[in-house]
Amino acid sequence: MIKTAVILAAGMGSRIRDRSEGRPKGFLTIEGKPLIEHSIEKLLEAGIENIYIGTGYKKEEYERLTQKYTQISCINNPDYNTSGSMFTLYQMESYVQDDFLLLESDLLYEKKALQTILSNKQPDTILASELTRSGDEVFIEVDKNQNLIKMSKKSNELNSVYAELVGISKLSLPTFKTLCKKGSQMFQSSKDLHYEDGLVQIAKEVDLYVQNVRNLVWCEVDDEKHLQRAVSLIAPLIKARESCYPVERKILLNPGPATTTDTVKHAQLVADICPREQDFGETMTFVSHALTEFVGNPNEYSTILFGGSGTAAVESILSSVVDKEAIVIVNNGAYGKRMLKIATVYGLNVLEYRSPLESAIDLTKLELLIKNAGVTISHLVIVHCETTTGLLNNIEAVGNICKKYNVAMIVDAMSSYGAIPIEMKRMNISYLAASSNKNLQGMAGVSFVIANNEQLDKIKEIKPRNLYLNLYEQYEHFVKTKQMRFTPPVQTLYALQQAILETQWEGIEKRYNRYSKSWQTLLKGIKALGLTHLIDEANHSRIITSIVEPSHKGYDFNKLHDFLYERGFTIYPGKIDNLNTFRVANIGDITYKDMECFLTLLDQYLNG
Repeated sequence: MIKTAVILAAGMGSRIRDRSEGRPKGFLTIEGKPLIEHSIEKLLEAGIENIYIGTGYKKEEYERLTQKYTQISCINNPDYNTSGSMFTLYQMESYVQDDFLLLESDLLYEKKALQTILSNKQPDTILASELTRSGDEVFIEVDKNQNLIKMSKKSNELNSVYAELVGISKLSLPTFKTLCKKGSQMFQSSKDLHYEDGLVQIAKEVDLYVQNVRNLVWCEVDDEKHLQRAVSLIAPLIKARESCYPVERKILLNPGPATTTDTVKHAQLVADICPREQDFGETMTFVSHALTEFVGNPNEYSTILFGGSGTAAVESILSSVVDKEAIVIVNNGAYGKRMLKIATVYGLNVLEYRSPLESAIDLTKLELLIKNAGVTISHLVIVHCETTTGLLNNIEAVGNICKKYNVAMIVDAMSSYGAIPIEMKRMNISYLAASSNKNLQGMAGVSFVIANNEQLDKIKEIKPRNLYLNLYEQYEHFVKTKQMRFTPPVQTLYALQQAILETQWEGIEKRYNRYSKSWQTLLKGIKALGLTHLIDEANHSRIITSIVEPSHKGYDFNKLHDFLYERGFTIYPGKIDNLNTFRVANIGDITYKDMECFLTLLDQYLNG
């Protein structure tokens, strides 16, 4: 059992010294506590009994910590201003007498990091993570056994990038002795060496296992950008993860609400607050700004929040932005059909463009409809991912047509936003509607409209057709007060705030890649079971799959649903007239492993 830790803290932290007020950067404060103390307290909780801190710049700051933590000993590197972290580590040779953890002083990390490396049976382990793209990363190359070959801040110096260095390692005493011996040789040329340089040198004679930990929340703090990321993203994620307990997990394969993380569920457990308080206004401001940033520049676009399902956002747009001109609504599924119904309720002048449910839109015919309409068309309305079938409409191509004819495009992005990358400006989207409970992996109850600010300014004189869903009044009120006009779903917005942080952490492209792997697993599995899906792969959203029901007499959807539900999985019936289908979504906090479990159960039902 590891009982010793070494923290390298001699550096001057010149890139962020202004923010540390001249103190070592380990004393940068996050969540009311210095970085170094976050690390010390996690180490002690993990069972570490002796902590050696390699000091240099402002060594007295670290020495004061020995009065608070009796487990600490400070070892000074007298040449800190002309040497690197390898020379600081070298100072520990006569003090460290057993296996130990090696850490950098500028890290913020969750407990999982220590738990993972301490439980690894390899005597020498380097903790690594997926690429964070946070800047100043150290990239790692490994061999076929996941042992270290090389590390570099320049990825092009490696033959391949396996992972990113976290800055936490586990070294056995024999390996440390080898490292010190190698260091004494290297110092004959220069003392200005990083400890990573020493590890790379001894990797030629010692196996240094690289443990790549998926979804590990951590960061280093080297500059102002790192600090802002630590404060706004990493610290809140760590706090949420370390303060929640496991909740019974259900796998929702219906197209929303989706399976959520425990941290999103627990985000709702907050003290009661009046939503008119400034603190809650700041929460809604964060949510609104972050939702905009996923798809556009907040200086050009704004997010307007509503309490309600996604249909509320769509209805808000249709009832608020269309005046007397005609609009085109693309109908190639149940949700295009629903928008037609909304438009009819409000008495809008609608031209329907009907397209087959299972195939791509004929762009030539759509353009001809707009060109030859004989009336002024102000808007075109389209669903991005049609939840009826899983068909992905080419909104960028449609947006180009709209730009050609000066038509504003309205996009229902309920089943695409937060997974499929969207750029509103490039795609010529004027208004986008989405909700909290699908790819954002939040709770149901918040819908929102993201609108081009210039387009919003044009609608303020349109006579309101309703009260609650009037888009401009909701927008104007929020700009002035940072409040919704009517009572918002408070706890749901706290959950959405947490879901946004987790989306920022994972990244939309990575999330879509995760979803796509589950989708590929699903398609391979249903093919093996003799089943077929409706939409060809070229036009598939990779979000939801409409599966043609099997024809054998033992099949019944309701019985299949109940069979799966009793085993923790939920599927959804089809929504296509004259064709028997059921739908399987692959969104939410699930992986391809969950899809494999579903396929096993489906096989049991069909063939058991």
